[in-house]
Amino acid sequence: MESPLIRTANEVPSSAKVEVDNSQELDQQLEESSDSANGMADFYQLRNSLLVIIAASSAVIFVAVFFTYGLNTALNYLLGAIVGLAYIRMLAKDVERIGVGSSRFSKARLALLVGVVAIASKLENLEILPIFFGFLSYKFALILYTLRAIVNPDV
Repeated sequence: MESPLIRTANEVPSSAKVEVDNSQELDQQLEESSDSANGMADFYQLRNSLLVIIAASSAVIFVAVFFTYGLNTALNYLLGAIVGLAYIRMLAKDVERIGVGSSRFSKARLALLVGVVAIASKLENLEILPIFFGFLSYKFALILYTLRAIVNPDV
């Protein structure tokens, strides 16, 4: 006499097979969402690292410009650096939206720079070149981050 708990593969009810299939699909979905969560965690770490490097390098450059060219030029540089930092934050928000399924990018990022340059061209106290260099200081920070990643890939 056979035990009702011991069955061969041919005797497994079809509902159990469906449960196994659903379990495998669920495992795949959990694995994909785990990979996605790890990817977003990496993105947030990258974003925070870049923002810190941009702020720190902008502060160092601000001090150097202050001692070299004076307060007015340094403040113009600082205005551009703040606009560059806002630009990177807006870009990061757009990239974050891609992670959740949207594929649209905002066009307001460049409007920010264009607006500041337009205002600088109308006001006498603002200089366009230091503002533009301040805006581009985020690129200097990106180069620093890349060099750090090449020299020490574990960080």
